[in-house]
Amino acid sequence: MVHPWHDLPNPAATIKDGFNVVIEIPKGSRVKYELDKPSGMLRVDRVLYSAVHYPANYGFLPRSYCDDNDPLDVLVLGNEPVQPLSMLTARAIGVMHMADQGQQDDKIIAVHLHDPAFEDYEDLDQLPGHTMREIRRFFKDYKALEKKEVEVEELGDANQALRVVTEALELYQKEENRLRGWR
Repeated sequence: MVHPWHDLPNPAATIKDGFNVVIEIPKGSRVKYELDKPSGMLRVDRVLYSAVHYPANYGFLPRSYCDDNDPLDVLVLGNEPVQPLSMLTARAIGVMHMADQGQQDDKIIAVHLHDPAFEDYEDLDQLPGHTMREIRRFFKDYKALEKKEVEVEELGDANQALRVVTEALELYQKEENRLRGWR
C-alpha cells in the first residue's frame, strides 16, 4: 500500500515549478482531518469549534518534515474543494509564519496548477488583498473557542516559501529511516 507521506515523489530539482500536495481538508470544510502517520489513512481529528471553515484546500507536502513533528502544511488556493487524500500539483507563492501553542508551524501558501483561475499566480502580492486577510483571520480564529493560542506572524514571499519547502524536504531525508520506523 502506498503511504501518502513517505511514498509519493517530490523531486527537489523541480520544486520551483511545482510539487505534489496531498489534500487532507477540502476548501469550505469544518471537519479537521489529519494524517494518521502509522497507517497513512486520514483520521477525523475534530469538527471546528468556531463558525468558520477552511478558506482553501489544506494538506501536506509528501516527504517533508518540520520541527512540529509533522509534514509541511500547505494551503492550496483554487476554485473548487478537493477530496481528502487526493494528490494535486501546486506552486508555492508565499509562506505564512505561525506559532501554534508556542511551536513554529509555518503554512505554505500555494496555487493549484491545474485550476485556470489560479495557475498564473507566482507570488502573494499578486493575490487580491482580501484573500490573505481571510486566511490570516481563519488561523487567528479557528482555535479560539478551544482556548488554544495561535499566533499568525509575518508573511513571506515565494522565495522564502521555497526555502521553507527545501528545508522541510531536506529534514525529511535526514530523518527518513526514523520516520518510517526503519532506524
